[in-house]
Amino acid sequence: MSTETFVFDPTAPGFADDPYPHYAQLRAAGPAQEHPLGFWIISRHADVAALQRSSHSVDEQHLRHLPAWKSGSTEVRKESRVMGGLSMLDQDPPDHTRLRRLVSKAFTPRSIESLQPRVEELVEQALARIAERGTADVIAELAFPLPFTIISEMLGIPVGEHTRLRELTEIVVLVFEPFASPETQARIREANQELFAMVRELIRWKRATPGDDLLTALIGAEDNGDMLGEDELISQVMFLYIAGHETTVTHLGSGILSLLRHPDQARRLRTEPDLAAGAVDELMRFDTPVHLMRRITIAPLRVGEHEIPAGSWVIGALAAANRDPEFWGADADELRLDRPNAHQNVSLGAGIHHCLGAALVRMEARIVFPRFVTRFPEATVVDQTWNGRINLRGLATLTISV
Repeated sequence: MSTETFVFDPTAPGFADDPYPHYAQLRAAGPAQEHPLGFWIISRHADVAALQRSSHSVDEQHLRHLPAWKSGSTEVRKESRVMGGLSMLDQDPPDHTRLRRLVSKAFTPRSIESLQPRVEELVEQALARIAERGTADVIAELAFPLPFTIISEMLGIPVGEHTRLRELTEIVVLVFEPFASPETQARIREANQELFAMVRELIRWKRATPGDDLLTALIGAEDNGDMLGEDELISQVMFLYIAGHETTVTHLGSGILSLLRHPDQARRLRTEPDLAAGAVDELMRFDTPVHLMRRITIAPLRVGEHEIPAGSWVIGALAAANRDPEFWGADADELRLDRPNAHQNVSLGAGIHHCLGAALVRMEARIVFPRFVTRFPEATVVDQTWNGRINLRGLATLTISV
């Protein structure tokens, strides 16, 4: 396919198994593309990083040019959107500033650091289960239960609630997928309503039985007399719960697969413990947990020779930017755990929307990756399946033999 006729198409053959050649074509086609479905997409590192730090909006009420999948939809109205449009993910300043300040009071570096012994305990238990079985699914045994358990325990959610919460969040996260069909949008709305109601009941229960947990802290979070309203509180809890495990599952699974596919790098991680922190960033760059971000332009945006009009839906292709050879060099498609600038990947956002849980996901990954390659130096991939998502692309299963 020539770059002149190239159109971003995540349904193209082969995209699900390996989207990176497709992203390379997208970068080669130019710094910005006006898509036939009514949105813009940018793919180069400099442009994506600039968009993350810009003052362009995350509030869909600014949309003047609707993407095709939103045409004729009521989804731009806040009250009909996932989490009521009230989570930090959908708020601009000053509302975003206020919400983040309140939530940050209960999400401190000290609270994250205090979780490390529990993370280490859960990782060791998972590795022991895998060793005992000999052949096991890393997603089911480690990549999913670790972050899911940690965020659930952080929030103080009763164990009995986990199964249905997990089912609902797996539907709600489909809202982050582009090109969602009307049927999928209906499923998302139904799951969102049920999840919203469940969290409301959890908060009511927690008010009556407070504990030493994040949910109790959020209920009491105050800043100069300002507190979260009921619906705001529900939305932040939903957001933290979903963000606290979905992207980490993807990162841990894809990171382990990348290490198994690159035994020379796994060997370095085993023998050079100081590489651990940088390895987390490089693995996040190499196979990005979240592939796409979105902004709505509040003023015309110049990208290369293109001027994107105000009110446009703009997608920043994070996974494409993380492999951009103009920024990373000729070896952008190679895994190098000692890459000195790996921390400049765009996976965790930047500016006011930098991931609030960045320290948590890094801590979990920094424990998992070195311990996995040390415990299982001869591990091999038996089988793998992808989850079928475009944006939160990750492994549904990763069966290994140790």
